[in-house]
Amino acid sequence: MIFSIHPYRRVPEQCSVTYNAGPFQGQGSVWNLSCAGWRLSGDWPMRPDAAPSLTVTLSNEQRITIPESVVRWSTGQECAVATTVIERQTEAHLQHDVKPLVQEPAELVL
Repeated sequence: MIFSIHPYRRVPEQCSVTYNAGPFQGQGSVWNLSCAGWRLSGDWPMRPDAAPSLTVTLSNEQRITIPESVVRWSTGQECAVATTVIERQTEAHLQHDVKPLVQEPAELVL
């Protein structure tokens, strides 16, 4: 069985997301937030290695834009998305919102 230790702690928040991959646009939710990635479920399935952009509405109703990410794995309507391009201001904003929510040690994913 393969497992990985996430380099960032994940927050079990759920937020709405709009994602774009080429000419396709999907709507859905992201959860297991971290400064480096997300788990995404939506109405448009994504393939591994796709490079969607994301617009995430955080729980405080602020929106952040991730201009480029990469799909690490996908199963049906769910996938794991890693951030590959993020503006410094957006990253600082995300860290400011995510870090206070982190209270437990990093989890092992099996």
